[in-house]
Amino acid sequence: MGRVKARELVGALVLGAFLIAWNHLIADRMPGTRETDTVADVLVAVDALALTWRLTAPRRVLAVTTLVTLTYLLLGFPYGPVFLPFAISVYSVARYLPWRTAAVAAGLAIPVLALHNVSDGVSLGDLSGLFPAAGWVAVPFTIGTLRAQLKDNVARDRREAVERGIQEERLRMAQEVHDIVGHGLAAIKMQADIALHVLHKQPEIARPTLEAVSTTSAQALDELRSTLRMLRSADESKASTPGLADLDGLYQRMRDAGLEVRVRTVGAPGTLSAESDMTAYRMIQESLTNVLKHAYPKEADIVLENEPGALRIRVISAHPETAPMPGDGLGIAGMRERIAAQGGRFAAGPAPGARFVVDAWLPA
Repeated sequence: MGRVKARELVGALVLGAFLIAWNHLIADRMPGTRETDTVADVLVAVDALALTWRLTAPRRVLAVTTLVTLTYLLLGFPYGPVFLPFAISVYSVARYLPWRTAAVAAGLAIPVLALHNVSDGVSLGDLSGLFPAAGWVAVPFTIGTLRAQLKDNVARDRREAVERGIQEERLRMAQEVHDIVGHGLAAIKMQADIALHVLHKQPEIARPTLEAVSTTSAQALDELRSTLRMLRSADESKASTPGLADLDGLYQRMRDAGLEVRVRTVGAPGTLSAESDMTAYRMIQESLTNVLKHAYPKEADIVLENEPGALRIRVISAHPETAPMPGDGLGIAGMRERIAAQGGRFAAGPAPGARFVVDAWLPA
């Protein structure tokens, strides 16, 4: 019947001892029945010990408890405690087996257990003899079925939660790749356009511009590799994740690409969590990439306001009415999701004076 765990065995022994004592206690209160003796004690003990295998072989345990209980009743011993192991075995069948299999097993137990009515003079054709047996089956079977459904619901909820977590992680990684590739390609395109424009007239300017293209592409590839390593090593990803300390390098790459970046810091810098630190970096990176792609003139003002327990970031750029909206793509939506995930606030849109402002507030 499978391996026996010590806990189930001890529980069955304790239950058997309890039922034997209970049986002797009520025997004198049920006249007309056979006096409990060693045979009754053995039957009750076997009935209880069978429950040791109720988790690994519930159908066999139900068959054993049904036959033992039937034998006990046919011998004329008093009703009562002997039904408890039978009820537990019915519950176990409903709890641990597929519903259809459990229903068949429990249904077969009803007429078998009802055979004891023959000893009481009830005809085999009298269906009323099935009612007591059906009652001992219906109640534990219902409870076991409900518990099984509850377990299935909990397992399904856990699977759905895991799937949601996987999907959210995929979206987060997709956003990381979008930010890295979008930023790198925008800078490379701008630098390549400048090189092509001055290649024949001012070749001395074209060379450093092409060198900047090479540098920018190499940096983008390195950052992309670091991001992909996050899928393999959490410790490595923490070391390679960019943050506010890397902004100077970002500003320089954007300046090399032809974007004028002005930065102003207000207040003493505080300490952000690793997630918020990376979120702040990615938001500034995506904002500057949008400015490089959409705004004219190619310039941006960045204001970092360090508040008690928070950091406010504003990226202000030109936004003529003829220019495309920076929020038309995935960048603005991605920034909004990043900030919201850290419990912050985010807004982006046109401002007076033909400006476009990205405004974020991140808690420390």
